[in-house]
Amino acid sequence: MHHTPDATPLHPFATLTPDVVLDALASVGLYGDGRLMALSSYENRVYQVTLEDGERVVAKFYRPERWSEAQILEEHAFAAELMAAEVPAVGPLVLAGRTLHPFGGFQFSVSPWRGGRQPELDDFEVLEWIGRFLARIHTVGAARPFTHRPALDLQGFGAEPRDWLLEHELIPLDVQSAWRDACKTALDLIASSALQESAGGQFLLKDATLLRLHGDCHPGNILWTPLDEWGRGGPHFVDLDDARMGPAVQDLWMLLSGDRRQRTHQLGALIDGYEQFRSFDRRELALIEPLRTLRLIHYSAWLARRWEDPIFPINFPWFGSSDYWRGQVDMLQEQIEAMQEAPLVA
Repeated sequence: MHHTPDATPLHPFATLTPDVVLDALASVGLYGDGRLMALSSYENRVYQVTLEDGERVVAKFYRPERWSEAQILEEHAFAAELMAAEVPAVGPLVLAGRTLHPFGGFQFSVSPWRGGRQPELDDFEVLEWIGRFLARIHTVGAARPFTHRPALDLQGFGAEPRDWLLEHELIPLDVQSAWRDACKTALDLIASSALQESAGGQFLLKDATLLRLHGDCHPGNILWTPLDEWGRGGPHFVDLDDARMGPAVQDLWMLLSGDRRQRTHQLGALIDGYEQFRSFDRRELALIEPLRTLRLIHYSAWLARRWEDPIFPINFPWFGSSDYWRGQVDMLQEQIEAMQEAPLVA
């Protein structure tokens, strides 16, 4: 009796070969010349493709089962609204009347290629500039809500990932109780603070405005191009994959780094730029450390959930050891202290 191979590949992208990528593009009338370059994306697979006419595009293959089609189309619609408002976000091209295309069991989109490098975040003028554009993104984001994409809340980013990690027994026994206790203290602190809205466990200020956010606004998702002679250039925003409903400050805090004095100065520059276009609710500054805490917990669970995808062990070899989890306990302890300090002021 011969062995039949397992029908399910080992990980979601196992069947996404370079040929499949080129065939997918051909299915929407774009013909590559064979040059493919994988761009850094862990969640999805993203390729820079050179077409036969020398033009470059970026093809993005969505991780199966992560977002529903309605959730992806909501991201595309948000990008289109931003571009219509002349905000420099890079959204997908409309090909054959649509932005999302099925091929070979995958869903993919194609965007124009845009060059650029990470912005110099120690330059206050650059921060002010980014602040202006974030305000413009948020003005569009506040115009209407997402209806399919989730909100950034305590349950989805804190309690659920914590429970998942504990249920799957992914934390080594020698660190498990310390990590569980630190998580509980941290999440209890967030839940009991004035930031918590009682109805539905929404994690916000009592009457904070929730709006459509970029959601994952770290320096790697902002590309900076030098100004040309016509004054064109500056920041453009890529990868709205994590766009969701949340408080405005979520798109600002990941751009801050260094000690408290440095972060205060950086925040001042960002908000100076922001408030040229939109007012900023200073009470949201109290959310920065809780948001950082939630990201910490959520990130560990994200790495663990993706471990069967071979690019994760290659790119995150340090993940999962006792040392890793001890480091997480230390970081949670630091966050518990930080959440009890006075928030940054701007």
